[in-house]
Amino acid sequence: MKISDDLEKLLPFGYLFLILMGILKDSIYYYQFGINILRYSTIMDVLISPIAEFTSNPIILGAIITLFVLHFYLPRYLAKNKDKQFVKRSFELKSTDELSEAETKSYYNGIAIKSLVIFLLSFFLGYGLAGGYFGTKKLKENRLEYSYKLDFNEGESKNVFLIGNNSLYYFYFVKGDKKVKITPLASIKNIELIENKMID
Repeated sequence: MKISDDLEKLLPFGYLFLILMGILKDSIYYYQFGINILRYSTIMDVLISPIAEFTSNPIILGAIITLFVLHFYLPRYLAKNKDKQFVKRSFELKSTDELSEAETKSYYNGIAIKSLVIFLLSFFLGYGLAGGYFGTKKLKENRLEYSYKLDFNEGESKNVFLIGNNSLYYFYFVKGDKKVKITPLASIKNIELIENKMID
């Protein structure tokens, strides 16, 4: 059995885990603005949520790819350095002397998977909690940046702080109003990024 065999078998469950983490992150984030995001989401929104999160920022994408690569090779690293005290303490390794070769590889694969799960859980929870917390904090302190302009089909335009969006709705605050606005995408003619820090 190759070290990667156990990981390959868990790929479908891994994606299911990522979907659940995406739901958890979005629920925590939007809840802090008083929005039950699942009421406004489609199945497709749920399925692509983790992918959309990973690709939302090149730094995040790079960090996640690095995380997966490191954990793919982690079992080999653990097997090679199992006698080092730092490695033993960090991963709480147990003796594998009485295990067969296949059992040993499965043991180290299990540790790598648990470590990856903890990292991903921390990422999604932290992202959701921090994003919502700082967003609501800025709202209370009147420090939101209304960097988007929505042009509606009726001809009206509004400068808004965009909380987020999915395949059906935009969620936002209008400048001078602390009430959450939820508007179907079909009602929006155009969205303009007024303040683009990447090119301004």
